[in-house]
Amino acid sequence: MSDRPAFGPVLAAYACHPEESRGRRIAEPETSNRTVFQRDRDRVVHCRAFRRLMHKTQVFVPHVGDHPRTRLTHTLEVSQLARTIARALGLNEDLAEAAAMGHDLGHTPFGHAGQDALNACMQDYGGFEHNLQSLRVVDELEKRYAEFPGLNLTFETREGILKHCSRNNAETLGELGERFLNRLQPSLEAQLTNLADEIAYNSHDVDDGLRSGLIDVEALSEVDLFREQYDIVRGRYPQLAPRRTIHEVVRRLIGCQVIDLVETSAARLAGAAPADIEAVRYHAEPLISFSESMREKNLELKRFLRTRLYRHYRVHRMTSKAAQTITALFHAFLEDPRLLPDDAYRHVQEMETSGGDSGRARAVADYIAGMTDRYAIAEYDRVFNPAI
Repeated sequence: MSDRPAFGPVLAAYACHPEESRGRRIAEPETSNRTVFQRDRDRVVHCRAFRRLMHKTQVFVPHVGDHPRTRLTHTLEVSQLARTIARALGLNEDLAEAAAMGHDLGHTPFGHAGQDALNACMQDYGGFEHNLQSLRVVDELEKRYAEFPGLNLTFETREGILKHCSRNNAETLGELGERFLNRLQPSLEAQLTNLADEIAYNSHDVDDGLRSGLIDVEALSEVDLFREQYDIVRGRYPQLAPRRTIHEVVRRLIGCQVIDLVETSAARLAGAAPADIEAVRYHAEPLISFSESMREKNLELKRFLRTRLYRHYRVHRMTSKAAQTITALFHAFLEDPRLLPDDAYRHVQEMETSGGDSGRARAVADYIAGMTDRYAIAEYDRVFNPAI
């Protein structure tokens, strides 16, 4: 363990230490009362893109009551899990939280349906990757500070936000793209945040699917991970009301995955004994992982959700409408940018000047990706409904 001063718990040697950060894209003085990663977290929380997550859906499913999960609630859930896992492993909680808070900033309206539609629209212009868009939001699109564009986050937080990236795009990212080109590993905090995201969305899609009636307990009992926890709950609490039963099962779904992840990762770290963060980066494979048994159970749950929830005909009807909305808006704005609000139109002009047709298309994608679900629906009406 490190004996260097720290804000909070003592960090392991292989954690990301704030005083050893690779720094920000544009140098600026740091403060004495917050680490660089705490400042990153705070900048994300106070930006517009973060607030918009409140009205962006996680999975675009039919109405499930007055408390559906959104990108914001999902982000908070991922952040809580990431902090818990980081603390258990002696890693940097603040960095894990900052990456978790920023990981979905680039998501489109209408969940994955919106992302797929926008990616299809952008095929001739470099495609659309929501992870890369999240990075674009914090690097360029947020306009808050006088001395730099974006939020000017540290390398480590930006690395945690960029979970995936195509090789072509990685070649344009300089130091941040090196791990994708050279097959290096990201920080342990980035690795655990990625898996915290996976735990959160799988477990909570189960909850939303059950509450919406799109899937049922009988069908889910085909999945080992669910059935094991469900049998435990029913055995201990046979008289428990259905809603509380499901909550108890989902709580345990999350708990057993977190425990497995922490125990497996702790054993891997003990075996590899990386001396520092650089040893982590050059390790042959990620050091934060589930056990093989839990990985298989996770894959089974993912397959179930993909075939029984995400492809349910009621979900497909919603996602089809979402795709039509995104596609129609994209082509209308690309053909006639004067349909855009003034700020978005100026962005198109700037991007077109420097990047031609691809720049124009990217600026339109920036505008659409930044929309909330309800704003996209309202914008569709404003553009195509003659009565408005």
